[in-house]
Amino acid sequence: MNIERVIQHLCDADVDFVVIGGWAAIFHGSAHVTVDLDICYSRDKENLRRLAGALAPYRPRPRGFPDGLPFVWDAATLANGTMFTLTPDLGIIDLLAEVAGIGAYAETHAASVEIDAFGRRLRALDLGALIRAKRAAGLPKELLILPELDGLLKASQDG
Repeated sequence: MNIERVIQHLCDADVDFVVIGGWAAIFHGSAHVTVDLDICYSRDKENLRRLAGALAPYRPRPRGFPDGLPFVWDAATLANGTMFTLTPDLGIIDLLAEVAGIGAYAETHAASVEIDAFGRRLRALDLGALIRAKRAAGLPKELLILPELDGLLKASQDG
């Protein structure tokens, strides 16, 4: 996964997005390791165009999609779905229009903080929202990281 390049391309294309998964945890100090990038994106028509354009050079395809089956990657495709698990040339990227326990992009954006990463300014879920999202998702791999995130939150509140 070339997270640095993905983040830079999304930021440089002015895509409205919030980092919501394992990378949000890492940005808050977690030692968690992840092989994908999870983002919540605005479904505004212009943002869909920017998002499709930013990822297009890297040939995004749905994860597990048969190679011979045609797939069109564009703003219309994004407009017709709300969750995409992609494997572009840069690595695994999950695009979500809504985050469990938080809501759609507007609520996710409101529950995020600005951070500096990879030479860019971007948004990531704040620690409390990230914990709520992982609890709401309820997946075993999400629940395993909660003790560490709870500790990071407590440490940030004590400091």
